[in-house]
Amino acid sequence: MHSGKSIFSASLAVSGALAANSLLCPSDVPQSCHNTTAFANACCFSAPGGQILQTQFWDSNPATGPDDSPENCDGTYEQFCAPEREYTNITAILAAASPCSLKYMDTFWKDQNGNDESFWEHEFNKHGTCMNTLEPTCYPGYTPGQEVVDYVKKTIQVFKTLPSYEWLKKAGIVPSETVTYTLDQIQTVLTAHHGHNVIVNCNKNKELNELWYHFNVKGSIQTGVFVPVDPVGSPSSCPKEGIKYLPKKKAGATTPAATTTAASTLSTVLTSAADSTSTANPPSISGKGHLFAASSGVSSPGFLVSGGTWYRGGGTPATFTATPAAGGSFTLTSSKGNCAVQENGSLLCASSVVAGSSFVLRRCVLDDFE
Repeated sequence: MHSGKSIFSASLAVSGALAANSLLCPSDVPQSCHNTTAFANACCFSAPGGQILQTQFWDSNPATGPDDSPENCDGTYEQFCAPEREYTNITAILAAASPCSLKYMDTFWKDQNGNDESFWEHEFNKHGTCMNTLEPTCYPGYTPGQEVVDYVKKTIQVFKTLPSYEWLKKAGIVPSETVTYTLDQIQTVLTAHHGHNVIVNCNKNKELNELWYHFNVKGSIQTGVFVPVDPVGSPSSCPKEGIKYLPKKKAGATTPAATTTAASTLSTVLTSAADSTSTANPPSISGKGHLFAASSGVSSPGFLVSGGTWYRGGGTPATFTATPAAGGSFTLTSSKGNCAVQENGSLLCASSVVAGSSFVLRRCVLDDFE
């Protein structure tokens, strides 16, 4: 959801962002659940879990906790498909490979009991291991953890296309302790935006707590197109009328919690000042330290050595000196000399570099996770 608004927590049955070294798929790959014959390239076609269910949770008390579940084309589903590919360090993987995504998850992909790491592990191990296009054989030069990053980043990408709270709010449907709504009111709004029926679920107290958006995929989970489709399987569980859409509350609270999320610095990524699009002065840095890389889809992306070269194995991280410059930027030097970005985009630190480049720390905010 957008910053400054109440949010539906959300996650996705299957997911995957654009991976740097995923297999490229042909443009004529069939849409999942629409093939008439078996598709030979398993890395470019989601099967059997081709019906993708994205669940958004509205937990009013406590105000956290999403879930996700991939489904087969007939509404059934598989789970925990590859115990040997289960992970117990998802936070560490994301911190190294996609820190901005991790910060986004810290806000929007929450566990109702407060143990986010355990919840993320459960979701990937239960559902992500059943996604055939996320298998290691679909990654040239596979590094453990790549599929986790893809799973998470695609979840975020799809979630950001479904601002359910905003859609309902614009139609006059807002959380309330006293006002109730009909199923038709809620479904009409969401279906108009999604293009297909959206499943609306309630608990036994008629309280809205889940929205289910269904998709098929044309291509792989990593790089394919998610196509909205009609749902299969269970229908909406909310009653036709008298639906309670309650304000969010903090755990143990008796009054609604503040649901504002400030757009603030979540993480920082080093970039050339010439490539920065920010109009505000970014935070600068000064002093000595090491520079570690952050690369999408790579769990151990490596570090920079004194010449500015990126190393993923062997060698030792060099010590760089950052010197503040104008507008919040800074310059870098190593034992080899000044550091500058070359015409081909590479970084060179050498005595031959007369004038070093200016660098800034790009802010990772909620609407710019990577």
